[in-house]
Amino acid sequence: MPDMTTDPLLQPYQLKHLTLRNRVMSTAHEPAYSEDGLPKDRYRLYHLEKARGGIALTMTAGSALVSRDSPAAFGNLLAYRDEIVPWLKRLTDDCHEAGAAVMIQITHLGRRTNWNHSDWLPVLAPSPVREPAHRAFPKAAEDWDIDRIVTDYADAAERMQAAGLDGIELEAYGHLMDQFWSPATNLRDDDYGGTLDNRLRFTWRVLEAIRKRVGADFITGIRMVADEDWEKGLSREEGVEIARRLAASGQVDFLNIIRGHLETDAALSKIIPIHGMASAPHLDFAGEIRAETRFPVFHAARIADVATARHAIAEGKLDMVGMTRAHIADPHIARKVMENREDDIRPCVGATYCLDRIYDGHEALCIHNPATGREATMPHVLRPSDEPALRAVVVGAGPAGLEAARVLGERGHEVTVFEAASEAGGQVRLAARSPRRRELIGIVDWRLAQCAKHDVTFRYNLLAEASDIAAENPDLVIIATGGWPNTEFLDEGSDLVVSSWDILSGDAPVGSNVLLFDDNGGHPGLQAAELIATAGSSLEIVTPERFFAAEIGGLNHVPYARAFIEAQSRITINSRLMSVRRDGNRLLAAIGSDYSDRIDWRRVDQVVVEHGTLPLDDIYFAMKPGSRNLGVVDYRQLIDGGDVLPNANPGASYRLFRIGDAVSSRNIHAAIYDALRLCKDL
Repeated sequence: MPDMTTDPLLQPYQLKHLTLRNRVMSTAHEPAYSEDGLPKDRYRLYHLEKARGGIALTMTAGSALVSRDSPAAFGNLLAYRDEIVPWLKRLTDDCHEAGAAVMIQITHLGRRTNWNHSDWLPVLAPSPVREPAHRAFPKAAEDWDIDRIVTDYADAAERMQAAGLDGIELEAYGHLMDQFWSPATNLRDDDYGGTLDNRLRFTWRVLEAIRKRVGADFITGIRMVADEDWEKGLSREEGVEIARRLAASGQVDFLNIIRGHLETDAALSKIIPIHGMASAPHLDFAGEIRAETRFPVFHAARIADVATARHAIAEGKLDMVGMTRAHIADPHIARKVMENREDDIRPCVGATYCLDRIYDGHEALCIHNPATGREATMPHVLRPSDEPALRAVVVGAGPAGLEAARVLGERGHEVTVFEAASEAGGQVRLAARSPRRRELIGIVDWRLAQCAKHDVTFRYNLLAEASDIAAENPDLVIIATGGWPNTEFLDEGSDLVVSSWDILSGDAPVGSNVLLFDDNGGHPGLQAAELIATAGSSLEIVTPERFFAAEIGGLNHVPYARAFIEAQSRITINSRLMSVRRDGNRLLAAIGSDYSDRIDWRRVDQVVVEHGTLPLDDIYFAMKPGSRNLGVVDYRQLIDGGDVLPNANPGASYRLFRIGDAVSSRNIHAAIYDALRLCKDL
């Protein structure tokens, strides 16, 4: 068991008058759980779960907006509204009761937003330099703009203090404050441009206004870029000098260090690395800032595991270590460390499904923890069933089946899993065969370990039939057999194509001249395309979408785009594969469009298609007539909670349900969510 007196992560930290119970924090991010720009129950419960999980500090908002002409880009909280105070106070009080401190990040987004929603006010920045990621052409801030925004910061800080928060953090990484700092975005020739003193003038005005309003004791920090890693941006030399000046100013109490710039998806991915990229890439840099300033330093950037976090504290690189995406995967990290249960921590696998959803205008969801963001209805901690143990059979050991087995096992039921393959994992194991995405196997490995702790029985290499299931005399049967690639959608030539699965598994050798048709727009097709491109083959990707890879978010798009550009692959949008026929020893592919009757032809060696999956549901329909519920699911009860399997056939001995791709072609999160919400109350 870890010694709480010596484990670096479990040591308290004194920040001014505030004692933080350990060194673990979640840095500011916007999960887009707000309602009307306010942190209502969904938002509160998300942060409360982390507080109950033992975290020392949860930083809310990413970021809360101080001005109306900084319209929400990520579902942001609205710090300019007085109505935010009681909601934040309830959140803060609840987290305090659970032992965690609460702060909030406030900002003006500057050019990092768009004008065509909310109040339709012009986007503002130090200079009219466009940010490609958000596409607005900003107006240059006038003197009266600067004056009012300084006041807006002070007003917002006062609201946060009134809500009982432990402190605030100003955002200076890609937002208005550091847009003034950076030579790339500040082209002014007045008192706010040119020299470093001038570029810092807005920052000093904001800090002075805040201190006059909230006093010297209210904790105020800054999340700042100390090196934009950009030829035309803020240099390390100037960034470190800004950090030194802030540390010496007496106006701020901590620095939260960032390295890089974020005006494009490619640049942002270096700040927020995904799987296949380096772990903790900027930790040493943050440590250098701490050494040079001798000032409290926080930092987060893909610090996903306890060992790295412990190293960061033990080696004096950080005072507080941010494990932000890791807490989206498992909000109970600190408590599990305290209880000597590190092996029970649900791993962050770096998929970054969470942030890609935010940047696409949705709420944050973890790829394999469907309770995150659904704390009102989905449990992070499962309780044992109050009813007698069920004999459950789960058919299929992909993500849906593994989650069903885990949940039922933790509930105290007797679970047997049948799997046709020689090992568990299904499509996840297939995806993890690509070196860049191998961390996805953590989704499988964690569930297998949890199942082992609850005596779940696995029977591999068994293509289950109804008689195999009946022999177990089950009370509950869950069909999680997944799907099979759908290649039967062409007018002609379905027998001549291979699926993306065939490429990923190696069952089909890669051709030298390949056409890949993808109207699914998710990882399977792109992953197969990446494999083809990096193999040196000539590749054309064809999609009927009006933009490429519709289901892939910006951060995950980056490595795919890089691979295709470097391989000089061709990408054709607004086009649809119609048919394939033989042409000697090659194939002739007909390419049509939804917008024209024109048909073009491609002569290639291989055609790969990605059109989702069709459910492998024979065993479900074989079992359905003998089930007590006849396969019926009460969707209202499934959503609201209750008995989801009605007693439609009272004489039968077992209830039957199917989940994941055995129902329809979806994704990993959907499969795992299916399993959790079905099994959590059984």
